[in-house]
Amino acid sequence: MDPRDRAAFVDAYTKVLTNCWSSEDFADKLKTDPRAALAEGGLRVPDGAEVEIVRNVVGEPDLEKQIALWTEGEETGRYVLHVPATPRIYTRELTDNDLGSVSGGSGGACCSCCPCSCST
Repeated sequence: MDPRDRAAFVDAYTKVLTNCWSSEDFADKLKTDPRAALAEGGLRVPDGAEVEIVRNVVGEPDLEKQIALWTEGEETGRYVLHVPATPRIYTRELTDNDLGSVSGGSGGACCSCCPCSCST
């Protein structure tokens, strides 16, 4: 796959994944009509080609493997697309120390403009 085609594939694949992770309707469409869902995301599959969607792939996503699978599909007419499980985003309340460090409140720095004039 040449660099331009690779970039286009990665962009479309990313769009398909984020749509799948964020929309139950899109995830259902990917299951029931994968060709149409993939086309909606920018991945065209030729008429007559077989499409297999592998859901909830265990482990870290492997972009290079996915690119190789898609390239193989272009040669064989059997396209396999891995859809990793939705990534988990952990949230927690920020502590006062956390807030202080992101707002510039950690010690040692003055609050005047550069050049620093606090050394006198």
